[in-house]
Amino acid sequence: MEKKISVDYSFTFPFITEEQFDAYKDEALKAMETLENGVGAGNDFIGWRNLPTEMLKSDEFKEILEVGNEIYTKGDLLICVGIGGSYLGTKAVTEALLHPFHNALPKSKTGGPKILFAGQNISGSWLKAIIDEIEATDSVYVNNISKSGTTTEPSIAFRYIKNVMEKKYGKVEAAKRIIATTDAKKGALRKLATNEGYRTFIIPDDVGGRFSVLTPVGILPIAASGIDVKKLLQGAEYASQYTTEKDFAKNPALVYAAVRNLLLKNKYHTEILVNYEPCLHYLSEWWKQLYGESEGKDGKGIFPASVDFTTDLHSMGQWIQDGQRFIFEIVLNIEKPLNDLTVVSDPDDLDGLEFLAGKSYDEINKNAQQGTLIAHYEGKVPNMKINMPELNEFYLGQLLYVFEKACGISGYLLGVNPFDQPGVEAYKKNMFALLNKPGYEEQKATLDEKMKTLPSGKVTE
Repeated sequence: MEKKISVDYSFTFPFITEEQFDAYKDEALKAMETLENGVGAGNDFIGWRNLPTEMLKSDEFKEILEVGNEIYTKGDLLICVGIGGSYLGTKAVTEALLHPFHNALPKSKTGGPKILFAGQNISGSWLKAIIDEIEATDSVYVNNISKSGTTTEPSIAFRYIKNVMEKKYGKVEAAKRIIATTDAKKGALRKLATNEGYRTFIIPDDVGGRFSVLTPVGILPIAASGIDVKKLLQGAEYASQYTTEKDFAKNPALVYAAVRNLLLKNKYHTEILVNYEPCLHYLSEWWKQLYGESEGKDGKGIFPASVDFTTDLHSMGQWIQDGQRFIFEIVLNIEKPLNDLTVVSDPDDLDGLEFLAGKSYDEINKNAQQGTLIAHYEGKVPNMKINMPELNEFYLGQLLYVFEKACGISGYLLGVNPFDQPGVEAYKKNMFALLNKPGYEEQKATLDEKMKTLPSGKVTE
């Protein structure tokens, strides 16, 4: 029998009580049933629930594997153009499972292309570095990922990249090397792909960006990296089965959603995701978007933050230990690491650490984790631990799905629509008005008036 992701919430007591937890179970089950039955707010964006099974059975998945293998074998560089959910899922999975210095190693060592990301910012310096890589590399592929094709950051990045690719290869060959992942029928990128003859893959209408890692958005570039996407999807499919359990002892998504909302009710409004493996840094970034964009609305929501331990114990550790008490932590525990070493002996023992000689780095890391958990718990910081049996495609697929399912349940417990993001549009309207976009003249006039009343003049010389 396959092992499952588990949640240990022992260290959230006495910050919540057994009575509170028991009394909250019915409400949590009701939220889960709302999600499962598709009767809650945003129910037109819950296609991700059955996505792993549907993707594994689809003809599109076979095509993804074929194109992914083409890029893996023939490509020296893959540029993924996208922002938010179009970028973070792929980055999270590839950083977690590839060699930490994948892009610095020759293809003879990695087997696959370098993977770089563009369109996740508006930095000309970053884009110039991407262009330098394209011009210096023999075989380049580009995956442009956007539902609409009009999102500012990736769209203006792709304009430049497309131009460079066509100068490098000519329009016909460039079109063979550019793949568009976009809407099935509409949008600027769909029209461009049709006009230029790009190969395309579809972003499902019923899956929002931050839930899209297991759609072609993430599956194609992850496959192109050489990671086994079938096992990733199989792990997510397995999690999709056990996260429907009504027994709290068997459903980590249900427990996680319930406990974090109980902690919020008890005035713990900031959650810190903790990892002890550097390769999980971007998993934390993906998680922050998933929960921040899903729950931060209507004046509600748990603020998602993250730290990389033990590194950040030497920067944020003091604050977490002794600062204001409105935080709780969730620790990612990898029971079996990808690789391990043992500490070598040094008879001179000038650093006083000879007692560690012969111990594995993982053993030391695990003891640092346990020691920190105890210290923070005694410092009145509630802690949960998510246990992964090992770091591989199957268990990472489980973890992604458990977080997604818990996010939907948690949003309904919180009383918000976890599948929209209305607040994201506010900055865009202001930015477009300030840049004099046609159609934003009224917004520009309003902003000009506001600027006269906004605070100013408090600037150092």
